[in-house]
Amino acid sequence: MPLVMAQPSLDLGDAPLGGGRLAHWPPDLSALDSGWAPLVQDFLSSEPGRALSSRLNEALLAGHTIYPPDPLKALSLTPLDQVCVVILGQDPYHGPGQAHGLAFSVAPGVRIPPSLRNIFKELQQSLGVPTPTDGSLVHWAQQGVLLLNTCLTVEAGQAGSHAGWGWEVLTDAFVAAVAQSPKPVVFMLWGAHAQTKKKMVEDVAGSSRHLILQANHPSPLSALRPPLPFMGCGHFASAQLFAAQTGRKPIAW
Repeated sequence: MPLVMAQPSLDLGDAPLGGGRLAHWPPDLSALDSGWAPLVQDFLSSEPGRALSSRLNEALLAGHTIYPPDPLKALSLTPLDQVCVVILGQDPYHGPGQAHGLAFSVAPGVRIPPSLRNIFKELQQSLGVPTPTDGSLVHWAQQGVLLLNTCLTVEAGQAGSHAGWGWEVLTDAFVAAVAQSPKPVVFMLWGAHAQTKKKMVEDVAGSSRHLILQANHPSPLSALRPPLPFMGCGHFASAQLFAAQTGRKPIAW
């Protein structure tokens, strides 16, 4: 792995509710399990990984605010061999205190964003799950729900600002690794961006071992649009039924 000097910790005062911001890169990989760690190490030593590390450190040295504080948090909470559901987002929230390393999730105490509100509404409609009081999805991640954004960092106030920096190479490797699992996994692909991964999963694993569910993104702009509206898609109920059929423990959503 190339040596990249860690930058001094940055003031986190812009995020009093716990979201924080990135202080240095690359991170300590000791929290990652033996499934994810080689993928991250191989990426960091590759040309795209070195280029990404250089751009991130240049941005930090220039004083840019980058979210979240731990881009690999999903991997530390959800070991590869325990993944039973994959939910793909696009990139982290770009407001102060929101992103904390899990797709669609926000740090405790942060106002629940509109897309996550729609996710909770769909959960209530399909499984009768009461609407949570906060938007942290850590309890999902700890049960094997991989909450993965395809781009793992973002500059404050600039949605999609780190798209094309190289993250997609790494997160595609994560999706492929899950698809290779001999255990059945549910892939919830919401929106056109996530649905581009359907072919990858099928190329790796075929079309029968895993359950691939598709719907529009839960954003208010698309959640009710045809032909695959998110609201009423029944994905959470389908995941529970698939778990029962394949002998896996259902998620306590």
